[in-house]
Amino acid sequence: MRRSPNGPSTGAERTDTLRAEVRNVLESDGRLPIPAGHRVLLPGRGTTFVRELNQRDDGPTVLLVHGWMASGGLNWLTTFEPLEDDFHVLAADNRGHGRGIRTRSRFTIADAADDLAALLDALAIDEAIVVGYSLGGPIGQELWHRHPDRVAGLVFAATGFDLVQHGGARFAMGGAAAMLAAGLRAGAAPTTFPAALARQVTRDVRGANRPQTLTKWARAEMQRHSWRMVSEAGFAIGTYSSSDWIGSIDVPTAVVVTQRDRAVPPEAQYGLAAAIPGTKLYRYDGGHIACVEDGFGALMAEAITDVAERAEQLVPDTAVVDLREHARAKVAAR
Repeated sequence: MRRSPNGPSTGAERTDTLRAEVRNVLESDGRLPIPAGHRVLLPGRGTTFVRELNQRDDGPTVLLVHGWMASGGLNWLTTFEPLEDDFHVLAADNRGHGRGIRTRSRFTIADAADDLAALLDALAIDEAIVVGYSLGGPIGQELWHRHPDRVAGLVFAATGFDLVQHGGARFAMGGAAAMLAAGLRAGAAPTTFPAALARQVTRDVRGANRPQTLTKWARAEMQRHSWRMVSEAGFAIGTYSSSDWIGSIDVPTAVVVTQRDRAVPPEAQYGLAAAIPGTKLYRYDGGHIACVEDGFGALMAEAITDVAERAEQLVPDTAVVDLREHARAKVAAR
């Protein structure tokens, strides 16, 4: 064990050391550091954690929603820098992930979407371009469905409207995740995220030509997770479908297909693009861990910029349009 001058190092000291090391690695490699984060109290829901880039009062806000077993910092590692010149960027940790909300309530995608609406309220942001990766895709879809007045546009990557498409696989994944979550809730197993699983998952980060120090930081991020809530999120993935209403999305949308993805098959991702009218399609030659690869962030920035430009064209400066009232009327009519 490494020791501080006054004795054994604490968990906080080790985390601070890893954070300093990864900052040095990124800066020495010509990349921007991961944006600083801060905690935000969401009244009646709990406290979450959001990384924020380029805070300002003007310009579009981009809300980045990460995938299963990731965090805001880890999932969007390569996307921050390409967005820094043009956008106000928020990357929140989903509930149960990283330093996201902790609650005894069961994880649901609807609650995760409501958390993001509450975050926009807390930060006094009217609307955002919502960008969802993997699990973040369903959360972004639900955010539009439940709070359409908060969503100016949508970008999806490595995701679908039905992440587990086959009935047998859906039943198996949902059942396994439900049993694990039930055991954790009953105290039959440790609730912290298993270190061995974190090591296994982060091997892919190292395989993406990332430095060893960054792999350690990624592992530390994952070990912050609530194992129980992450398991419940797995159940939510296995049972989710927006097929009944996905075609009614009416904001500018782009879909980035990870073409070698074995977790969310490309055909499911193409199906998402086909289901939403007017979607612009982008392709990335990578698998489900594409988000940490060089080149991915630039393509995401291209898709986000396209959606932002299309969203701006929908609201001419000379028009007086109360989009929020219009959106509320649509919800009331459903």
